[in-house]
Amino acid sequence: MRIGQGFDAHAFKEGGRLVLGGVEVPHTHGLEAHSDGDVAIHALCDALLGAAALGDIGRHFPDSGAEFKGIDSRILLRRVVQLLSLRGLRIGNVDLTLIAQVPKLAPYVEAMRALLASDLGVSVDRVSVKATTTERMGFTGRKEGIAATAVALLEEGGSLTS
Repeated sequence: MRIGQGFDAHAFKEGGRLVLGGVEVPHTHGLEAHSDGDVAIHALCDALLGAAALGDIGRHFPDSGAEFKGIDSRILLRRVVQLLSLRGLRIGNVDLTLIAQVPKLAPYVEAMRALLASDLGVSVDRVSVKATTTERMGFTGRKEGIAATAVALLEEGGSLTS
């Protein structure tokens, strides 16, 4: 077994789309980023890559690359899953935490779980997504942005899905 952890954070920007865990969440602000700014998927990619000892998301999808400008982060996640599959690594489970004062994310958690499970090629019971606040402390508490953490468990050998 291999375990990896990931973290990502982005600042809010006026306008734009807010995409988290592949789900568009209605909000007055989007996230400042080279890609679509999906902090949940970025943290998850880092956790998966870390568990496989393959570096981080920036190594595989650099923000200097024009081909990644505005890209849907679900595409990046599916590419990470392909890398894992080529190495004979199977996803045991993943656990994500979104950290945001605004907007309220609980209504979107199940849709995020479903999309992420689909992209990971696992059943939804292997994908956990939670949302929390920092009780108005720090940059997320001041409503300046959103952060995410992720943990992934990989198993060696066998097919990618169980």
